[in-house]
Amino acid sequence: MSSASTTTTTQSFVERVQDFVSENKRAIIVGTAAAAIAVGGVVYYASSSRANSDLEKAERRPKDKKKPKKRKSAKDNQPILEEIVPSKVEEEDVVLTAEQIAAMPDKERAEAAASLKTKGNNLYKQRKFAEAVELYTRAIQVASKADPVFYSNRAACYVNMSPPKHELVVHDCDEALKLDSNYVKALNRRAIALEGLERYEESLRDFTAATILDKFQNETAAQSVERVLKKISTHKANEIISSREPRLPSFTFISAYFAAFRPRSLPTLPENPTTGDNTLILALQALEAGDYSHSVVLVNEAVDQGISWGAGEAEALNLRGTFKFLMGDVLGAKADLLQSISLLPSFTQSLVKVASVHMEQGDREKAFECFEEAIRQDPNDADVYYHRGQVLFITNEFEKAAENYQQSMNLDDTFVFSHIQLAVAQYKMGNVANSMATFRRTLTAFPQRSEPPNYYGELLLDQQRFQDAVEKFERAIEIERAKAPPMNVLSLVNKGLALYQWKQDIGAAERCCNEALRIDPECEAAVATIAQLSLQQSNIERAIEMFDRQAELARSEPELINALTYRYASAAQMDFMKNYPDMANQLNQMARTMQM
Repeated sequence: MSSASTTTTTQSFVERVQDFVSENKRAIIVGTAAAAIAVGGVVYYASSSRANSDLEKAERRPKDKKKPKKRKSAKDNQPILEEIVPSKVEEEDVVLTAEQIAAMPDKERAEAAASLKTKGNNLYKQRKFAEAVELYTRAIQVASKADPVFYSNRAACYVNMSPPKHELVVHDCDEALKLDSNYVKALNRRAIALEGLERYEESLRDFTAATILDKFQNETAAQSVERVLKKISTHKANEIISSREPRLPSFTFISAYFAAFRPRSLPTLPENPTTGDNTLILALQALEAGDYSHSVVLVNEAVDQGISWGAGEAEALNLRGTFKFLMGDVLGAKADLLQSISLLPSFTQSLVKVASVHMEQGDREKAFECFEEAIRQDPNDADVYYHRGQVLFITNEFEKAAENYQQSMNLDDTFVFSHIQLAVAQYKMGNVANSMATFRRTLTAFPQRSEPPNYYGELLLDQQRFQDAVEKFERAIEIERAKAPPMNVLSLVNKGLALYQWKQDIGAAERCCNEALRIDPECEAAVATIAQLSLQQSNIERAIEMFDRQAELARSEPELINALTYRYASAAQMDFMKNYPDMANQLNQMARTMQM
């Protein structure tokens, strides 16, 4: 919930990028068409209770043989097995030596193997898995021609043993898939075993292949893809978070965060300032100049050098805590901000930022206690109402959010984001006419600010008023280019997304995003958009590269998990296309069909 302190429209942008493919009916084969990306859903685990339905219903037959008729006496849901006249071998259940088997005619060997398989099936249905394994093993030995069904059925027995014999399942499914690479049941069984062995990427590969080969008609396989994706992305995210060094997010993100607070004058230094006092002023000046990396170094130095007066120390801890928060150190941020408040209880900005920390930790009640305390300290601080409105907005309490934005504007109508967020809240409440009117007034009141046309363009884009949206994004870009660098590149990315949705112009969209990345190499919105555009062009390798980059830039654990989910889903799709090159054209055809 860290977005409470930035503009909500900005913070929702990456989610819109992640969703734009499905919104525009452009299928990502594994990621969206198979409904495999969304976290959550019914979890399916293979269990021995499903043993009766796991075996093949009939032995695979040569094309020139007719299928035997089903038994008319079948009254339940048990699989109907092929009727085979018992051979002499079956009646006497003679265990043959290798020499005896080699001496048998091929036809007799095929009949004997089929008889052994039938017996194995019957034992399987009785849940006598060890005995069934023995018979399937003998069928494999006797058969004149290797049959993938024998291996797959034996693997089904190993799956259902307690505990399951996952390594043996993998071995048998490997053998079955060597004989028939399109054998979906063997793929699913091997995937289950690989999941049990915690070989999750290989398991995802198999579940993905089974899903595609079944033309996305198998809901269980799709749910399995989802389940394994969640395991991979969560595990990888934990590894990354535990090992990576804290780092600042992109310029675009940081500038949006600090822009959400009204500017304040620099603190007045004491008569005889210390080195730490002067370093603090340098840190605040670097912040005003947008030199965030320099500012964070300076404020750390200032605290270490020591601040000579209480209000100055509170200011330094506020800034250091803010940078910690932006770098994902929530506990460190909380400690600094609380110390800032203890030094200066009337410091409402620190109270507002602690409220954001509480929201990040999922403690809504404490967040609102901070807002109430801030109002008690200074009921005329417009920032407090604005940020309380932000928290209400992200919890979908749009009417209350609008009331707080209006109160913020009543106290200070020169702050552009209160106007923007009021318009967005009105839009979310369904008051489209009021929202558009508020935006038009905001455009007039702030003609040299890029934010109103940019966010107005987003709402126009949501209404599919593409040309109007692009015009607004171009106006925002024009204003940004006229400013001293660095420029905020969000309007560039928005323009690219609008051109794609409007004209399907992938080239123009990519050019906008690439320009944004040249200006701000760490702009997550541009990275996410290029990743999705790459998927649209079946350039999966490029998409994976961009999802890896998005994971590097992700600030929070949910953002990281989301990027990794897309990354591994895309990698599984690429594995499928490598392993099934003859299916690549069919896969693309399915994608085109699903785009209609």
